[in-house]
Amino acid sequence: MLIERMKTIKIKFCDWHPSFDLCNNWITKLLEKHFSLEFSDDPEYIFYSVWGTEHLKYNGIRIFYTAEDISPDFNLCDYAFGFDLISFEDRYLRFSRLISGDRLIPAANKHLFTEEDLAKKTGFCDYVVSNGNGDPIRTEIFYKLSEYKKVDAGGRYLNNIGGRVEDKLDFQSRHKFSIAFENGAQPGYTTEKIVDAFAAKTIPIYWGNPEIAKDFNPGSFVNYWDYGNLDDMIARVIEIDNDDALYRSILATPIFEDGRIPERFRVETAEAFLLHICSQPLDQASRRCRYTWRARYELDRMDWKRIVDKSGKILPRIALKLTK
Repeated sequence: MLIERMKTIKIKFCDWHPSFDLCNNWITKLLEKHFSLEFSDDPEYIFYSVWGTEHLKYNGIRIFYTAEDISPDFNLCDYAFGFDLISFEDRYLRFSRLISGDRLIPAANKHLFTEEDLAKKTGFCDYVVSNGNGDPIRTEIFYKLSEYKKVDAGGRYLNNIGGRVEDKLDFQSRHKFSIAFENGAQPGYTTEKIVDAFAAKTIPIYWGNPEIAKDFNPGSFVNYWDYGNLDDMIARVIEIDNDDALYRSILATPIFEDGRIPERFRVETAEAFLLHICSQPLDQASRRCRYTWRARYELDRMDWKRIVDKSGKILPRIALKLTK
């Protein structure tokens, strides 16, 4: 019996956060199920993120991924994973690894809390933030809510518990509420913050994506956009804190109204997207224009002191061509 050999694809990761493992990550794990991978400096597929411009050196199929509040530039990429609430033929998938995978299942089951879970909640509210450069409202909520009761800050920013917590989920699970404020407020930009709070069986106090109610059951958390200002939102938190039956009712509300994890959050959806990209013949997988104004748009964004060919010579300003 003949055994069909896996197709070999040449890939490259660049412009990712320094903590990202370029050889062992969720993308390679999904691809390895279907392809034999060759990590190459002459790649057919370039997986890149927001932490640089090295991806412009490579002319293969570019696939953009962001965990930050950055929209994909489809003049520069063929395909993209992002947060934006958009549809673009077969080129875009709204998907973030931050809000899928290991913590999504316990988050989806948070309404199945036990009396033991409630007994652990000796704290009022947690605040785990390490980046103090986000929208100022993220600092404002900490100080305003702290006027009512102590908010335990376990991140690097505004830390008031003697050091950064090692286990965020365990720390959050010991509180009734979790402040889950994003760095910014853009439609579709939903990160792990609210999922972590759900997974810890707390009630998230949320600000960020104005369309968050399209992602999660609005009855399962306190949403800034239901009130429009911090004072009214905090008044609601205080009301819930002082009403055990109301607190239990909200905690018992599933985060997905039909009880099922939506396809947009499933890793299998991202796997199918990647398989679609890499199963096509290379020339057919190309989506971005390599000529005329779009080529000029790309060339104008290159740093010509850095973009060099294999011989070390600076690339000429010519139309870009798909390399195999």
